[in-house]
Amino acid sequence: MNLTLYPLEGLPLVTPGDDLPALITDTLTQNDLSLQNGDVLVVAQKIVSKAEGRLVNLTTVKPSEAALDYGRMSDKDPRLVELILSESREVLRVRKNLIIVEHHLGFISANAGVDHSNVSGPWGDAKDWVLLLPKNPDASAAHIRHKLEEKFGVRIGVLIIDSHGRAWRLGTIGMTIGLSGLPGLVDLRGEPDLFDYRLRVTQVAASDELAAGASLVMGQAREGRPLVLARGFPYPLREGCLSELLRPKEADLFR
Repeated sequence: MNLTLYPLEGLPLVTPGDDLPALITDTLTQNDLSLQNGDVLVVAQKIVSKAEGRLVNLTTVKPSEAALDYGRMSDKDPRLVELILSESREVLRVRKNLIIVEHHLGFISANAGVDHSNVSGPWGDAKDWVLLLPKNPDASAAHIRHKLEEKFGVRIGVLIIDSHGRAWRLGTIGMTIGLSGLPGLVDLRGEPDLFDYRLRVTQVAASDELAAGASLVMGQAREGRPLVLARGFPYPLREGCLSELLRPKEADLFR
């Protein structure tokens, strides 16, 4: 098995309303690459959110009483907290500079993924602009995938990733927030190991493993590489969705 990750250079800054599949096609051409059957295109969440107009200027946000309360508890701007609450099903933990929530999409995250980094807007002070996650990342991935499959005449997967923290470990890691055309979870239960023991509990978060590798070559600061072409993904492509990766609340021992 050979898995090759190609970070794509030269994508222009994405703005609201941009045709992201067309920009991706142009960027592949600039990098002398074309899509092949079985490829997976890994896309950073930020460019999807920007293309879909998920930018918000904090000067337009009026905080609620709940946002004012959580703002005092977390020492965060209440306007930012209002956006965090609007993106969340439930607040789980609060401390200074951090609010842990269950996002509307179903996963647990810090600050509901609302982000200041590498974000600016068309007017006002750049520090007032923040970016929300895509409303439906699975649908976003499916749109990109279908446009690219039509353009190149191949069968591919598309993975949208974001940087998340993890319980008990420092640092962020790339994780799946939306996917189309590839498995999120691969079930190896019943497969034999080296000694013919049948696996009983092994399920592999295959898309998260790929997300972590792609994030490593994308970078986290000013590298400007929000696209990675993955060739040699070791599992068969199939329809997939974010929900298959999410642990049901009733099975969550850590809440």
